[in-house]
Formats: sequence, C-alpha cells, structure tokens
Amino acid sequence: MERAEVWHAGEDLAAAHLERLGWRILDRNWRCAVGELDIIALQPGPEPVVVFCEVKCRTGLGFGPPLEGITAHKVAKLREVALHWLRAQPTAVGRIRFDGVGVLLTRDAPPVITHVPGIGR
Repeated sequence: MERAEVWHAGEDLAAAHLERLGWRILDRNWRCAVGELDIIALQPGPEPVVVFCEVKCRTGLGFGPPLEGITAHKVAKLREVALHWLRAQPTAVGRIRFDGVGVLLTRDAPPVITHVPGIGR
C-alpha cells in the first residue's frame, strides 16, 4: 500500500468504528490555515460531546504502535486547530474532548483499532 492509501484506509476504519459506537461524524479532514483535524464526531448522550479525533495508522510495529505517533506537540496543535473549528461553528458547542484512534493494518490479520478517549489531559 502507498502511504496515502494507508492513511485513507486508517481514517475510513476509524470513522466506521466511531459510527458503530453510535457517534455521528460531523466533519472529516477539516482544514484551516493552522492545520487539519482528522475526524470531528458527536458522541451522543444526555450531555453530548464533540470529539476531535486524531487518527494514526501504521502497517507494522517497527516504529511502535500507531498511537505513539500522537506526541504532546501534536496534541497542542490539535487544540489550536480545534479552536478554529469551534469559532467557525454557527452555534456554541458544549462539551469537547480529544481522542486518539490508532489503526494497525497488517497483511496477515484483520485491522486492529485502538481508541483512547481523553488524550493530552
């Protein structure tokens, strides 16, 4: 697989995972001048939460598990870009959270999805 194919496959699998949880995808690959957000989803419930999901996908463990790619610097950048997304919304957004979704794609096994709520606390 080419790098872009891995990236797209990982994001598609992450979005499908969130939808299976009953979440609604609000935006994907949202871009502004300061960066990009992979997936923005709404977690339903008595107090719905807008969740900014950073997706990391790898085809092996040679560089560690996918979620190791989400550094403190990356989380700070997510927060900055999320502020731009929030400002662009026509109405105020209540609760927010930042989650990491790791996708491991290997040739001999089904994809492994790891979802970690509340990264960068």
